[in-house]
This record gives sequence, C-alpha cells and structure tokens, in this order.
Amino acid sequence: MKNFLSALAIVTAVTAPSLGFAQDKNFRVGLITPPVHVWNKEVDAMGVTLGEMSEGRLGVTAFPSGQLGNEGTMLQQLQTGALDMAWLTTAGLTLRVPDMSALHAPFLVTNIADAAKILRSDEAREILDALPAATGTVGLCYAMTGMRQVMAKEPITSVEDLDGLRFRITPAPPIQTFFEAFGAAPAPMPLTQVYDSLANGQIDAIDMDHESILNFGYYDHAKNMLETNHQLFGMVALVSGRVWAQLSDEDKAIVQEAAQKHCDRTIDLFVSEEESKLERLKAIEGLTIVENVGPEFFGDIVERWDAEWSAQTPYLARLRALAATF
Repeated sequence: MKNFLSALAIVTAVTAPSLGFAQDKNFRVGLITPPVHVWNKEVDAMGVTLGEMSEGRLGVTAFPSGQLGNEGTMLQQLQTGALDMAWLTTAGLTLRVPDMSALHAPFLVTNIADAAKILRSDEAREILDALPAATGTVGLCYAMTGMRQVMAKEPITSVEDLDGLRFRITPAPPIQTFFEAFGAAPAPMPLTQVYDSLANGQIDAIDMDHESILNFGYYDHAKNMLETNHQLFGMVALVSGRVWAQLSDEDKAIVQEAAQKHCDRTIDLFVSEEESKLERLKAIEGLTIVENVGPEFFGDIVERWDAEWSAQTPYLARLRALAATF
C-alpha cells in the first residue's frame, strides 16, 4: 500500500498541469537592466499582481543587471527551463527571429507615441507567433524603452562626423547595419560595460534612450547628443516553453493577463515621461543637445537599410505601410 501511494503521488505530480490543477509557482525572471529601470520596477509589480490574482500561489523573483548572463545566455536558459521568464529586448531576438528586425527599421516612426502604436499592432503581435519554434519560448507581450538617440564624446555637425567612430551598439544585425551604413565601427557590448568604455576611450559614441542616459550618467563622458529618435526599442516578456507547458490553463490565463497589464503600463510610462526626461537632460550642465535631427541628416540611409532588409522580412513593408497611416 505504501508503494502504491508513493507511485500515485508521483503520477499526480507529473500529470497535474495537464489535468488543469493550479500549482504554486515562483517565476524566476531575468533582465539585463538595473533595479532602477522601469522594466525592473514593472517586473516587481507584476509579481504583486500575480500574487493578487492567484491568491498568493504565484509570484516572481527578479534577477536584474544581467546576473544570469547576457540575453543570449538567458534565452538558452529559457529553452531548457532553467529560467522561467525573462524580459528581453527585441534586438536580442533578431538572430533567432529575423522578422523581429523589422521593428528596428531606422525611422520607422519618429516619436514614441507612434512607437507604442507599432508595438500594439496586429502586425507586431504576429511576429511573436514565431517564437515557440525559433526560440522555445512563448512571447506574452511587448513593452518598450524610450526612442534611441545618438551621444558622442565630440561634437557632431554632420553625418560625416560619425564616419569611423567606435559606436557601442546593442548586439543585433539590423542595428549593426544601420551604423555601418554611415561608416561607423559598431562595437557590440553589454549595457553594464558602456559607462567604463566611454570613460576609458574604448568607444567614441553610443545610441541610447533617455531613461538609460539618465540612470547611468553617460553624459559624464559623452557630452554631445543628437535628438534623433532614429529607432524604437522594444522588449518582449518571455516565458520558457517548457515552463508554460506545465502550467494549468488557469495559471496560463493569469500569467498572460498579469504580463499584459505590466507591459502596457511600461509602454504608457515611457510615452508619458519621454518629454520630461528630455527636459531633465537639457538641464544637465555641460551637455549639448541638438534637437529635431531627422532622417534627412543621414541622407539615403533609410532607403539603403530597407534595400538590405526587405528581402529578409516581409514585415518591413507591412510596418512601413502601417506607420504611414499614423
């Protein structure tokens, strides 16, 4: 009888998710951003929401600042189920999901409100459908950080001034293509290395959003900024496919709803605070900002980028057409 009861317990434990039983779960969530970042704050808030919706059965433990490795490493951990969830950049997913590159098209939109419309569109949502087969993950929702700006150690008066500069970029082929198009030398590196690399002269320039510029103080060593808004920068809330398969239908619905709530809140926060963050940057002594630098500054770079990437993803044309309606 003892052996029978032990065997029954094992079978019940293994099959409980497929039978629809709700189980306690504390999701380990990886991020590359520091605790002060909006993404991290919303992950913590998502844990509270999960607890409220599940009567305390579900929660999160966040691992910020790349504690679990870079985005590629965390993606591997998601594939094996060693990591439950992660908030990863859309840029980091482009190697596995080429269609995600369309979201990084230069000057797809030129303001953050329109960037939010892109990420909330049916076209963007469709791209998430490729994630399970390509990455072994389930994409719950998009969020974002601010629009990308150019910062450099030396003044920039024309696109020719960017030629030959060592530019830190987020490691992603569509982003690298953009910087190579005007002759820069892209230098992919983790976010945590950027400040020191600017300080010691390893890099000459960066592209970055207002939030990170303020959080990390990059203006200490890059005192010239172009307000270009040249690219939106998205995030995808991911859950391991292995972990997802073990959740009950009830818990899947709770996780999806909680993640969507905080993805949406993240987008809304960045949209509402973008202008005030720019004003804070304008108030920093010694930082020179050239505003309203549009695509014309970069010549025919949009056409050249599109020519290379249109053959790799049909979503580029679809997103350009959508953006033209805004």
